[in-house]
Amino acid sequence: MEKEALVKDILRLRGERNAVILAHNYQRPEIQDLADFVGDSLELARKAQTTDAKVVVFCGVDFMAETAAIVNPDKTVLIPAWEAMCPLAAMLPPEVIKRAREEHPGAEVVMYVNTSAAAKVYADIICTSANAVAVTNSMESDTILFAPDKNLAYYVQQRTKKKVIPVPDYGICAVHHNIKAGHIEDAKRLHPQAKVTVHPECPPEVQVIANHIGSTKAMVEYVRTDTAKEYIVGTEVDILHRMRKEAPGKIFHPACDSAICRNMKKNTLENLHEALLNMQYKVELPQKIADAARKPIERMLRIV
Repeated sequence: MEKEALVKDILRLRGERNAVILAHNYQRPEIQDLADFVGDSLELARKAQTTDAKVVVFCGVDFMAETAAIVNPDKTVLIPAWEAMCPLAAMLPPEVIKRAREEHPGAEVVMYVNTSAAAKVYADIICTSANAVAVTNSMESDTILFAPDKNLAYYVQQRTKKKVIPVPDYGICAVHHNIKAGHIEDAKRLHPQAKVTVHPECPPEVQVIANHIGSTKAMVEYVRTDTAKEYIVGTEVDILHRMRKEAPGKIFHPACDSAICRNMKKNTLENLHEALLNMQYKVELPQKIADAARKPIERMLRIV
């Protein structure tokens, strides 16, 4: 089917199914253009919770669709690419955080949303990159087990008086961790007038030389409202599509051309069409896990 016809039929099916299409900022440009809502993890979690649609089609990776299903037990949640897994989430098997809790009985667990539902069972509260600092500072304990991204844990540690312990100590998003200070320095030599905005999943060496650090939502807001005309962007490359739409006339350069999340790109117009046509693939979780994981997610949504 040609692209124009495919898009037309997706829109037809969306109406017939009473569906909403949610897309993360790292989705392919054609998916972003088609979605009802494009955003970061926190924005999408809130949208999934408040939509009146009966069907939520989540163009993202596994943990995002799981989160939507957890907070919407009365809705059908579909993920077009069932194989779209998050390698960072896979770095936190439930037994790892369970053991960490046993080793630090007085600590509280702040868990990044980039985790499996089975791991979220062991969280006191969930956070996203947008609210990680506020969530951490809201906790009663002075010791926080922060799982699973060590670079985001570093970012939080610089902004809280609490002791932040990354669990595990090797947890990273490879897409962001592979953006190095050298990439930023090379880009600055080519574009000396450009400001640098990066995601807090980038390594500390990148964070310390950036003009701005924030979630993808915060990065978009920064380039839209800041007075500079040119930016070097340290995150997954397809956020530049949204930035160019929302800040026309400004110039954007990826900090690293290879910062591509292959799993995000597994969602395509073709499998989005198939998801709506055949009502596949439904995200279904064991009731016990869904109920336990819902509590720390809802706690986050109540406070920030």
